[in-house]
Order: sequence, then structure tokens, then C-alpha cells
Amino acid sequence: MHIQEHIINTIPVFEVTDTLKEAVHFFTHSTYSHVAVTDKGVYLGLLAEADMDAFEELSQVEEFRYQLESFFVPLEASWIDILEVFTRNEANVLPVVGPEGKVLGYYDLSDVVGIFTDMPFFTEPGAILVVSKPMKDYSFSEISQIVESNNTRLLGAFITEMADDRVQITLKMGETNINDVIQSFRRYQYTILTGSADDAFLEDLRQRSNYLDKYLNV
Repeated sequence: MHIQEHIINTIPVFEVTDTLKEAVHFFTHSTYSHVAVTDKGVYLGLLAEADMDAFEELSQVEEFRYQLESFFVPLEASWIDILEVFTRNEANVLPVVGPEGKVLGYYDLSDVVGIFTDMPFFTEPGAILVVSKPMKDYSFSEISQIVESNNTRLLGAFITEMADDRVQITLKMGETNINDVIQSFRRYQYTILTGSADDAFLEDLRQRSNYLDKYLNV
């Protein structure tokens, strides 16, 4: 995947000598959260749309220098690094800065999310399983071994939550032997949170509950 192919150059870059009126016009006529500012062509930071009410249109951007936000990504950043910076800064546009501080363009959040959702993890048919275990006890090598020892392909796995010393992991795998995989996870002391395939264990519990109801109603 060449994420750099998705750098866009249709968003302006402002110099500190530009007036805030130009920035106001940009934010008013776009849906972007930020826009880059340079000082003599060198990246300085970002004006935020959320601060627009504080702009004095006849003032220069220079007067807003100390309120600029400073996040960006280098040209060699991977898609996961880019997505992390987007998330951490609650932005929908992200400047790409070269080694000499030149703004090379921007990433648009919708483009990056589109790349993410086109990955085989999302596009390949399969079953989704969410498991949980104490943080000190889980292992991705163990997770892979559990899935593959049941003759099922592991298409991907990532951590979706970390809280109260527990980790939550979402798995995407082939659709064969899912119930065997679930039972193996239980033997390894993983908690099953959700699954898109039928769980024979839960079905057995439901049947036992029905038998008990019938017995109590006799």
C-alpha cells in the first residue's frame, strides 16, 4: 500500500503574513478542521476552525502564532501512524511535512478511512470474534495458535479496548470450525464477548435452560 498516493494539494497553506480574513474565508467555505501555517515556507503549525470566533479578520496570522496546534506527519509515515495522529488530535485533515519543514500536502481523513476499510480484514468474508483477557496474560502468538490449530485462517486481529487491566481483542477469521475456536479460547481462559458465528456452548446453555423451565412448570 502506498499511502503517499493519497496526499492532496487542493487545500491551501497560509503564511504568517497572510490575514486571518483569508483563513476565515477558507473555514467558512470548507468542512476542514485545520489548515497549515508556514513561516517563510517552513511549517509552523495549524490554525483550528474551532478557534475561528477569536480571529480578528484584519490581523495577520502572525498574531495568532502562539495558539497554533503543532501536529503533522512526515512523508514516510505509515497508514496506522497517520490514523493515530488523526484520532489523537480530533482532526479531519493532516499536513504532511518534508525533512526541511516544507508542507508537501495533506491527508484527508475520509481518504485514509477509505483505505482502511478496503483492507482484507473488512472485505474478505469471515467471522468476527471479540475476546478479552487480563492484560498481563494475553499474547498475539497464542491467539494465532488457538485459531490456526483449529484449521481456521486468521485474517487479522487488533486491540479495540484496554481498561481495568484487561485487553479486548477483535479477530477476523475464516468461517470454518468457529465453535471449536471458541471452545479453545475458553480453555485458554479468554472471555468471549461477541461473535458473529453460532456458539454451540451458548446454544447448549439455552437448551438446558429450556429443559429446566419445562421441569419447573410440570
